[in-house]
Amino acid sequence: MTPGAPVVVVTGGASGIGAACCRALAKRGWNVVAADIDAAAAAGVAGEIGGAAYGVDVGDEASIAALAQRVETELGPVLALVNSAGVIQVPLPPEDLPLQAWDDVVRVDQRGTYLACVAFGARMARRGGGAIVNIASIAGMRSMPLHAYTPAKAAVIAMTECLAAEWGRSGVRVNAVSPGYTRTPALQAAIDRGQRDVSSLRENSALGRLVEPEEIARAVAFLVSEDATAITGVNLPVDAGWLVATPWHTYGGLRPPRS
Repeated sequence: MTPGAPVVVVTGGASGIGAACCRALAKRGWNVVAADIDAAAAAGVAGEIGGAAYGVDVGDEASIAALAQRVETELGPVLALVNSAGVIQVPLPPEDLPLQAWDDVVRVDQRGTYLACVAFGARMARRGGGAIVNIASIAGMRSMPLHAYTPAKAAVIAMTECLAAEWGRSGVRVNAVSPGYTRTPALQAAIDRGQRDVSSLRENSALGRLVEPEEIARAVAFLVSEDATAITGVNLPVDAGWLVATPWHTYGGLRPPRS
């Protein structure tokens, strides 16, 4: 950790998009706290970037409150928060989706994001400044056969807008980034197992490719930076153009490359 550098907490910082955010923010001079339910994996990321690691269960109010207190006591005021902790679900029909699976997704993706926002955002508001970026999803912007994940991510987008207005006069900016199909270790493993068709994922994006975790991290780093001081309440899709490309399949698909 660098004395005097601003502190950022990244939940879900042990892997995937969260780990990419930790690396990107460390390169930009932040003192990074990787917080994750997998404390050992978080420690590995923290060791790589010269940051700190803390174990946390974001869905548990006492756990997230203890994290906020401990980080600020040991490292100083938290200037930025990135909420990347999340779980995914299997695309089952609602009648086949176990309620426990639904509860797990909502507990982490929706409740966990809210609890972290409150625990850290209220402190930022009392101090008069800070930045929060919530990792939502393009799933929260369209209809998908993900009857827990899609509503939970839509809620993340909605709470981002609500909290941006709530804390704006207190100097706290709250934004969201909605990743498209991103080549995280989890997605790559599903592709390798033959559970996801990578050609289909590519074909359904305007740029014809997947998103890389580092590309999500660069968007997050921008939103917490001094370059985005007038930006709050936005939901920024980083999706290689999936949102704009999918309607074109009604008309036979995207046009081929010109060159």
